[in-house]
Amino acid sequence: APYQALSTAAALDPNRLLSAPETKITTLPSGLRVATEARHGETATVGVWIDAGSRYETLENNGAAHYLEHLAFKGTKRRSQTGLEIEIENMGAHLNAYTSREQTVYFAKCFKKDIEKSMDILSDMLLHSELTHGSIERERSVIIREMEEVSMQYEEVIMDHLHEAAYSNSGLGMTILGPTENINSLGQNHFRAYIDTHYTAPRMVICGVGAVDHDELVDLSSRYWDKDLPKVPRTNYPTNFEPASFNGGDKREERLDIETSHMCIGFEGKSWTHDQAYALMAIQSMLGTWDRLSGAGAKLPSKLARQLAENEFCHSYNTLNISYKDTGIFGISLVGDQETMPQALQVVSSNIHRLATPGAISAEELARAKTLLKASLMQQINTFSFLAEDIGRQVLTYGRRMNALELFARIDAVTLNDIELTAKGFINPNQNIAIAAIGQIDKLPKYDWVNQLMKHGKAK
Repeated sequence: APYQALSTAAALDPNRLLSAPETKITTLPSGLRVATEARHGETATVGVWIDAGSRYETLENNGAAHYLEHLAFKGTKRRSQTGLEIEIENMGAHLNAYTSREQTVYFAKCFKKDIEKSMDILSDMLLHSELTHGSIERERSVIIREMEEVSMQYEEVIMDHLHEAAYSNSGLGMTILGPTENINSLGQNHFRAYIDTHYTAPRMVICGVGAVDHDELVDLSSRYWDKDLPKVPRTNYPTNFEPASFNGGDKREERLDIETSHMCIGFEGKSWTHDQAYALMAIQSMLGTWDRLSGAGAKLPSKLARQLAENEFCHSYNTLNISYKDTGIFGISLVGDQETMPQALQVVSSNIHRLATPGAISAEELARAKTLLKASLMQQINTFSFLAEDIGRQVLTYGRRMNALELFARIDAVTLNDIELTAKGFINPNQNIAIAAIGQIDKLPKYDWVNQLMKHGKAK
């Protein structure tokens, strides 16, 4: 049940924030956590958030978590694939799943009366999937086709290249889908080992948002999940991810079928729980985003956007702020003609250095960025699925739910000095940047030139 779009004033109304429903969390004896947020209506989103993604994989089984996402829908010991599909269709429900670098998520959108059946189906899919040799073999070609489709989504490709450039020596540098050779070689033993290693109760959160009753969901979690989940792994494989090391680097792919250059500059960011995480959010809001198709230009709130738009140095850009448990990537992604990319990069560099210069940012500019940031965050919370995603991720990351009032208080506490100190981390001469590019790349600046430009504000 989506909410109506809100104006900035309505989104930031203190009374609305104070009246937000409570997020209730219960930890079962096994360590499985159940989190709910009751909302009006007759529908709900219920699902499981698992503290396991592609960074927990190895070079040998990279792609296993995403492959399992496909196999989960292919039948269980109690339900055939066709039976599963018919049961879901008859409920009028919608099941979905996704794998990220740190988490795996399965969830259902359903009517209130079907919450128990949805919990039964989800647990059956995850904990009792048949993983037959036939379904494994059939999915190989499906995943290969998916990889081919993703290769045409340039935003996805450049993000994979950026992670590889930044974290070449750790799990974060691997792709979520894995390499083709793994997709062709992964077998039943790999998937069983992955489940037995990572699907343990303390690493899972059952989350429900909408027409949910907390005590009922706790009872359903005990009945359908808790009894079949181990507290500890059933294997001797390592269960922790390899600590990330942001080394910086350069990954470029020439694609003659792309008429433009897509170039991404990445600095070492911060983890979800780092003290500077909220300053980074404010900086992201300050630098902003722009697309020439929007028609906006001279009146854009971001100085970076105005300079790039007025001089036509690029077609569009976006500010990135990606956080993980122990690290992050902060950066700028540019799309444009490679002939003007050096000028665009110089504008980016001058704006980064401006953020790190004492007195260069006004209190009004910071206040405006905070308001835009808070309004954007509130506007995003427009579906039960987004709320469930937010709650599930936060419980896995922080061990609790941070409500909007606390989040806004942390944003409001960011000072001009915080902005300056955080931005100085980007121009640390001892930390190399990460660069990714795809498309027309033969005339793009070399890595050393861009690295020097970002660190020192000028390049030799």
